[in-house]
Amino acid sequence: MSLRLSTVILPVRPWHEGGRDQWRRAEEPGFHTAYSYDPLSWRSFRGLPWFGAIPTLTAVAAATERLRLGTLVTSVRPRSPIAA
Repeated sequence: MSLRLSTVILPVRPWHEGGRDQWRRAEEPGFHTAYSYDPLSWRSFRGLPWFGAIPTLTAVAAATERLRLGTLVTSVRPRSPIAA
């Protein structure tokens, strides 16, 4: 039986400013899975950028090779399919 380690990466870094590299670095030590959150009320991140989990994980899937991905919290917010 092998031990599988996972990590949580908050989607608070812009993709082009190190966000992509942060996710890629999770593969280097051999993490099995990386999880993320949808925007929540975190006091330490209030007023700072927080990117949605689904778009972030979509980009991560294209930028990594073997890292499994998942969300720990996914917000269900009704959005109009007509509104831009």
